[in-house]
Amino acid sequence: MTKEKNEQTLVLIKPDALKNSLTGYVLSQLSEFHTGLRFAGAKIVHVSRMLAEEHYAEHRGKVFYPSLIEYIMGLLHYPDDPERRRVIALVYQGPDAVKKMREICGPTNPHVARETKPGCIRALGTVVPLKDAAGNKIGERMDNLIHASAVNDEAEREIKLWFRPGDFPPFMRSYPTEINTEDHYYFKNGKLHTKHVTDSICLIAPGDVVWKSDLDALSLLQKGAPSATSLEAVAAKYLMNYTAEK
Repeated sequence: MTKEKNEQTLVLIKPDALKNSLTGYVLSQLSEFHTGLRFAGAKIVHVSRMLAEEHYAEHRGKVFYPSLIEYIMGLLHYPDDPERRRVIALVYQGPDAVKKMREICGPTNPHVARETKPGCIRALGTVVPLKDAAGNKIGERMDNLIHASAVNDEAEREIKLWFRPGDFPPFMRSYPTEINTEDHYYFKNGKLHTKHVTDSICLIAPGDVVWKSDLDALSLLQKGAPSATSLEAVAAKYLMNYTAEK
């Protein structure tokens, strides 16, 4: 399979789309009939704070960041119904996957989407003003129904954040994998261990098929060396749906 045909992109159907019963509409717009792209992976996720913060890491420190985290976690749309907080995570594959999905989603700002590209998915979204304790407007949050990776490098980072290799059929894995032949890797309270400690969670065991970049990162981190991939970015997918955050 050529690199072009193997291009992948991450799509997230967000809590506001689910609350407004737009899932079927969104999926129909993203179908192979409209895009020429195929499903490669799909899952329903109760989004943890760790996963949310890693997904939106580039926005840390911005005024809308806390609201953005609560939004993707479903806290804003389902404040009293934790069992309904979820995101549908999808990976599509095929030629120009990133570009095609971005075009169907439309501009990030729903108001701009309605004006410049009526009929796109985000045209059905809204913009929510953010206010400080005194009621002064300090920014905006885009409740735009859907996320789609912007560029190929971003798609790779996001796909590896939300999906394990085993979430894909073997011939639909676009990134290098490796079988772990050495250490166990455990996680507890933000720290990495190679031996089990009380209440730690095993992320990766010998024999597991993992992203090579994750294994490289864990190997560096356990030696105390710097890594381009954070421990949280590796752990988030292995802890996905492990416990429910209320």
